[in-house]
Amino acid sequence: MDGASVDPHGPRIGLPARMLLLLIGATMLALAFEPLLRLGSRWGNRSRLGARLGAAFKKASERSVAHFNGTGAGPLALVMIAFGVDPMTGRASALAAGHGFIAGWVIAIAGDMLYFGVIAVSTLGLNTYIHDPNTTMLIILAAMFLLPVVVRNLRARLAG
Repeated sequence: MDGASVDPHGPRIGLPARMLLLLIGATMLALAFEPLLRLGSRWGNRSRLGARLGAAFKKASERSVAHFNGTGAGPLALVMIAFGVDPMTGRASALAAGHGFIAGWVIAIAGDMLYFGVIAVSTLGLNTYIHDPNTTMLIILAAMFLLPVVVRNLRARLAG
């Protein structure tokens, strides 16, 4: 095999394979994080400080999801927490809302997979126009950080 036919960026992995790898990684995360989450929950049930921290976390979760559905933390709101923050926060919120191991991690992983899908499709779509992966990546990263700030400011202006 000559050097001209070798991709300098290494082997290409398709989007379905990447999503499968993300799912496998998230499942491994679930198995590693769940015991820590349960230990923290037990500590919260047995100590005043833990109970206060648990109550504060639950209140923060309720505030976070209030703009999604107005009441409580339903599955869609919990998926959006995992989408907007990370799967561990999504799982902790699902536990606070009363979801068990399987349902809680399905919710958390769904949010993470949705986030990955949105970013992947946006990046691939934008790169068809820009044709420079580095510029595309910088634009997507800037959008990830700046769009929430812009949306929050627009909401505040429209509400007030």
